[in-house]
Amino acid sequence: MPTRDARPDIDFGGPATYRVVVQGALGMDWSDRLAGLAISTTVRPGEAPRTTLEGRIRDQAQLNGVLEMLYGLHLPILEVKKLSEWSES
Repeated sequence: MPTRDARPDIDFGGPATYRVVVQGALGMDWSDRLAGLAISTTVRPGEAPRTTLEGRIRDQAQLNGVLEMLYGLHLPILEVKKLSEWSES
């Protein structure tokens, strides 16, 4: 039976700043339903619009909620990037 590989270098808790990029347009009015993230949409000629969401996420559960909401809206997720840690001081 395979053993579970414990990775002590991965921290699943604590707040951090994230950037999430999706294909498609999303209005600013979605910010409240998406953890208060800042929303900006870029439209380039001949390409599908891309929406960038950026801001503080308090923990992995909240990040999962944002990603689930985007999935439910049928917006393909192109990038999820943790930009920085936040300390609770």
